[in-house]
Amino acid sequence: MADQRRILHIDLDAFYCSVEELRDPGLKGKPFAVGGRPDQRGVVASCSYAARKFGVRSAMPMGQAVKICPDLLIVRGSYRDYGDASKKVMDHLRSLTDQIEQISIDEAFLDISKLENPSNDIAMNLQHHINTEEGLPCSIGIAGNKLVAKMATDFGKVERGFSDSPPNAVYIVPAGKEAEFLAPLPVDALWGVGPKTGEKLNEMNIITIGDLTRVSEEELIKRFGKWGYALVKRAQGIDERKLVLKHVAKSISQERTFAKDVRSEEILIETIDKLSEHISKRLKKKYTQGTTIKIKLRWSDFSTITRQLTLGQPTNDAATIASNATDLFRKEWKSGEPIRLIGVGVSSLAPEQLSLWDQSIRPEKNETAEKLDTAIRDLREKYGDSVLRWGEAQNKP
Repeated sequence: MADQRRILHIDLDAFYCSVEELRDPGLKGKPFAVGGRPDQRGVVASCSYAARKFGVRSAMPMGQAVKICPDLLIVRGSYRDYGDASKKVMDHLRSLTDQIEQISIDEAFLDISKLENPSNDIAMNLQHHINTEEGLPCSIGIAGNKLVAKMATDFGKVERGFSDSPPNAVYIVPAGKEAEFLAPLPVDALWGVGPKTGEKLNEMNIITIGDLTRVSEEELIKRFGKWGYALVKRAQGIDERKLVLKHVAKSISQERTFAKDVRSEEILIETIDKLSEHISKRLKKKYTQGTTIKIKLRWSDFSTITRQLTLGQPTNDAATIASNATDLFRKEWKSGEPIRLIGVGVSSLAPEQLSLWDQSIRPEKNETAEKLDTAIRDLREKYGDSVLRWGEAQNKP
């Protein structure tokens, strides 16, 4: 028993909304959503369980949410408070064990294998602390691996049923019972099976996860390639992945959704410049560079494309990011075509490498670059963001 692996998954229920209810107790039990305004193409970042009963969901356009729930209250959101609340919870989790993988602001895995107390005691004590000390509801799943622990959390929420209150559920899958737990669940509940894969599996008369275990590995590999092999393992409740104790960002991106479709090339290029500067600051703060520049465009009909190019050497320079993102943009955009959203990203990240010729150890202390950055910042603060834009190299005859 001492060698039995135990993974705990914790999910803070309707996290943004739960924090808002701490800020304004009058919101409890009411249908409300955190997000942008419907007249400015806002989307639902999070919604209360009372709102979910009407069909409101995260990532739904706020305009659609208001239509299906006319009494929906819209809260703009206090993201600093969300970060503070998340940090308090994560700090408490780290006081239990250093074996923790935080996968989002409101979700984490803990390896509790070396803790002496029974799983149920650990889960109940942890939930009680977060409920009472932080004032936040949370659901917990425990199993022998990450896959089943995550699904145990989801199952516990569903088992509690729908109500105006968060589920605050706890569900534990005993060691050796992983496949038995998964078997009766619908196949699209399997972590990693999306709508398209679920539809293909249903066409093969695979309705439950148990059905999936009765299909030969060869047939699944023939139908889904390498993913077919993974499906076999997951359906059996097998997941040997270790916790990622320190998250390393693979990309940094920034995007903007316009209140109204934009047709102006000047505004779109200016937006790319601003997004590139923001990304550059984040990269430099992390002493990181990237070699892949990406652009994301969403048209007025919600169709979306992404395009990318790879540089010869890594960069975190705003002008370089903006110039290459602009080139990608111009290859895809037709003059006057309305744009709903535009995004810029840098990926293939690696630690910043210093040249032997650098005059200082710390990259941000390069005197010339620092003076230039300061001058640009001062000019923009005095005359506005549009006073300066990154220029484009012109080919001389």
